[in-house]
Amino acid sequence: MVEREDSYDFRPVTEKDLPMIARWLAEPHVAEWWDGPQKEIAEIREHLDSVSVEPLIVELDGRPIAYLQSYDPHLEDDHPYADQPFGTLGIDLSIGPADLVGIGHGSAIVRQFVEALFEEGAPRVIIDPHPDNGRAIRAYEKAGFRPIGRRQSQYGDVVLMAVDAAEDDMEEGD
Repeated sequence: MVEREDSYDFRPVTEKDLPMIARWLAEPHVAEWWDGPQKEIAEIREHLDSVSVEPLIVELDGRPIAYLQSYDPHLEDDHPYADQPFGTLGIDLSIGPADLVGIGHGSAIVRQFVEALFEEGAPRVIIDPHPDNGRAIRAYEKAGFRPIGRRQSQYGDVVLMAVDAAEDDMEEGD
């Protein structure tokens, strides 16, 4: 189980990380929810220099354990979540090693990362798991997200979930 003192580091994805991410994408617990590794790696490679998507490696004690990306739906033409409040950021997370799934890392990673986004001024963070991905939905609910609707888009059928910055957090950032 995840310990209270566990803290994660987030660093930019580099070209050297792509083979590791490809291995993670081929793992059954990840492959079920993402497109094939070749397609996803091509997209992640494009995001390395993107202004709208930030691809990150999550590390625990120096060990890479997950892929996380954050994105601004307002910086992409016709993004299906552009109806969210201005400043909203979206995230996606996949834990790579199968032995680290289901023990609390997902909600802990998301909670820590979302707090950092709020500190940077984001008013809302969204995430969009597949409706059949109950494990992810439960993890995101533990991290404070709530479902705000179902969406059908180029990303497929999703449960759009959101967490909003507390009012006092917003005032501190002013």
